[in-house]
Amino acid sequence: MTVIIHSARLVTDGRITEQAWIEMTDAVVTATGTGDTWRERTAAASGDTDGDGTPAGSVEVVDAAGDWLTPGFIDIHGHGGGAAAYDDGAEAIATAVAVHRAHGTTRSVLSLVTASVADLAERAAVIAELTASDPLILGSHLEGPFLDAGHKGAHTAELLIAPTPADIDTLLAAADGTLRQITIAPELNGGLDAVRTFSSAGVRVAVGHTDADYETTLAAFDAGATLLTHAFNAMNGIHHRKPGPVIAALGSNVSLEIINDGTHVHPDVVRMLFGEAPGRVVMITDAMAAAGAADGAYTLGGLDVTVRNGVARLDDGSETGGSIAGSTLLLDDAVKRAVTDVRVPIEQAVDAVTGAPARALGLDGTLGSLRTGFAADAVLLNSELTVRGVWAHGARLR
Repeated sequence: MTVIIHSARLVTDGRITEQAWIEMTDAVVTATGTGDTWRERTAAASGDTDGDGTPAGSVEVVDAAGDWLTPGFIDIHGHGGGAAAYDDGAEAIATAVAVHRAHGTTRSVLSLVTASVADLAERAAVIAELTASDPLILGSHLEGPFLDAGHKGAHTAELLIAPTPADIDTLLAAADGTLRQITIAPELNGGLDAVRTFSSAGVRVAVGHTDADYETTLAAFDAGATLLTHAFNAMNGIHHRKPGPVIAALGSNVSLEIINDGTHVHPDVVRMLFGEAPGRVVMITDAMAAAGAADGAYTLGGLDVTVRNGVARLDDGSETGGSIAGSTLLLDDAVKRAVTDVRVPIEQAVDAVTGAPARALGLDGTLGSLRTGFAADAVLLNSELTVRGVWAHGARLR
């Protein structure tokens, strides 16, 4: 199957190209260009080279009509959607990822909330099987259990532990090479050793849910950590004498996750992050089950959560609720907010959900761009940045 999308404002690799077109054949971008040269590709792809009206192949031609065309979005940190959580098995995962795919997320790392090591191993094994059969699932992310109890957010404090070699081996074995990311508080006993071990195993280590100071965070980056989990949230803030993890990350060559939902981080602070770390800001959803679903009562990692007006908070008996418990964000809304509320150029907003997450995972040779040879993942957005069409691995999803 060949898909040709033409007459688009193409946003990829930090640039805008007017009157652009792309050709996707099966799972790969096979050609790009501008103007009307796509018509030649249509004839060639259909096999109707002699113009007799009997095409030999199958071609879908899409007129973008001047709308935005971007690479498929990549979410490296999300927990669920559509009233389903990634912790709850293959059926729940299928329900949740379908919601995110309809909103432009063509590749997903599936995040697991803190649980016992045995439970996490079982859940990581389920994701490993799905990763083998579904190219749109990139593997798992363990957000716990090696986190600081004082910055636990929506994680069960009683399940938070310091890393041990035995637990690390158990988790790596269960994931069977599909553990993409793990969040660690490096100040824990054995924390820096855990960073080294996971990094050596090819896992992207993120500093997060941590009481680490500036120096300890830098030590974690020196040990192999390459990410900061949802910058500003569940960590020490910026102080003029105690810079903290965010400043350490800004001064290092690491990626910084941000939840751009208007609740977790103020838009002006998000804009500051884009300005200080160009090309390294990765917008994530950190979405829990309520993403793409109604307000109401949910659970997250065994904890009761209430969602009001799209904001998820732990139940603590108060009228407004306790700590923020993930988000209900979808990546198309994150892009729209980045352009309209944060006021960054669309090229930067798109890069933060395409090229930047691909770079953060070390997958920027195949994902995050619409150059020839890259994965056939594309999103068509109208002038209001609402999703109009989604293609992943060469197939139309919406």
